[in-house]
Amino acid sequence: MNMHALETIELEMAVLARLVKSMTSDLRNLDKSAYLLLHQLSSEGSYGVKILANKLHLDISTVSRQTASMEQKGYVCKVPDPKDGRSYFYQITDLGLKELSQYKQARLDKLEELLNGWSDEEGQNFGQLLKKFNQRLMEK
Repeated sequence: MNMHALETIELEMAVLARLVKSMTSDLRNLDKSAYLLLHQLSSEGSYGVKILANKLHLDISTVSRQTASMEQKGYVCKVPDPKDGRSYFYQITDLGLKELSQYKQARLDKLEELLNGWSDEEGQNFGQLLKKFNQRLMEK
């Protein structure tokens, strides 16, 4: 890839990160970390802190802090590990599902507004390229 393309991508990624943060600043129910963690539990089921940390590419202490905060808010609860009574998994609660759903819908509404006028093909291509880029980031 040529240097001009790399420089354009680098700058646009920085702008994107800032703008996405400001785009969701009025959606105060969930922060980004809670959203991704709840999404993980909702889509894949219960996990312990260590597995969540690996899946989210975070350290265990960060996930422990986030899950403790979400447990206080009633978004997740601890369930005993049936294989090992000394450990536990986190599971999303009905309230967590409700908050996740509302937050996701608000984000989708904003994206729909921003992408108004884009063709279905442009949306598909953009989504696939973002997915490809994110998968590459997760490999590193």
